Amino acid sequence: MSTRRNTPRAEAGTGFVLDIDNLSRRPGSMTEIQRTIVAPTRIGLDAIAIEKGSPVDLDLRLEAVSEGVLVTGTVRADTAGECSRCLEPVSGAVDVYLTDLFAYPSSVTEDTTDEEEIHRVVDDQIDLQPVVVDAVGLELPLHPLCRENCQGLCSECGINLAIAESGHNHEIVDPRWAGLAAKFGVDPVSSTELVNNEAEEK
Repeated sequence: MSTRRNTPRAEAGTGFVLDIDNLSRRPGSMTEIQRTIVAPTRIGLDAIAIEKGSPVDLDLRLEAVSEGVLVTGTVRADTAGECSRCLEPVSGAVDVYLTDLFAYPSSVTEDTTDEEEIHRVVDDQIDLQPVVVDAVGLELPLHPLCRENCQGLCSECGINLAIAESGHNHEIVDPRWAGLAAKFGVDPVSSTELVNNEAEEK
């Protein structure tokens, strides 16, 4: 087994496309990649994602196998978004583990697998971006929270309930009584109480 180690940091212009021309096609040959790249686009979900321009750490092993190049390792990056309840900013990090095969041209795997079901080696390069996009999308929460017990926003006035006064609430006038209350100058609160009392009697 031959092993090569490639450990550049923050290389300009490398991106998610990796050259494998220095990786022999002999099964068992391997190279390791450790670098930090800049996210070329926003990666993630609507509510939370790795922002464009954010650093993304790659710690990968590329191994030649009979049908292609097997990529394993981790991708780490900071994330930013907003709480799905109170809409306050949310920050965090995502750490995903990759295991993906990139098939050689004219290999049995390439010839017998639908195009959308497998990744491919093209011109002695592999493009990790689709793999990372899928993995990060599955790892991130659909409804991120600033904290587990976030109370969200008041449905009436929109204030963040975390900073609202204790016992924050709104008296809601039943629309059946609102017109009469306005016409006869009746206190809306009294009309509300009347509706509540009526409901209790039933």
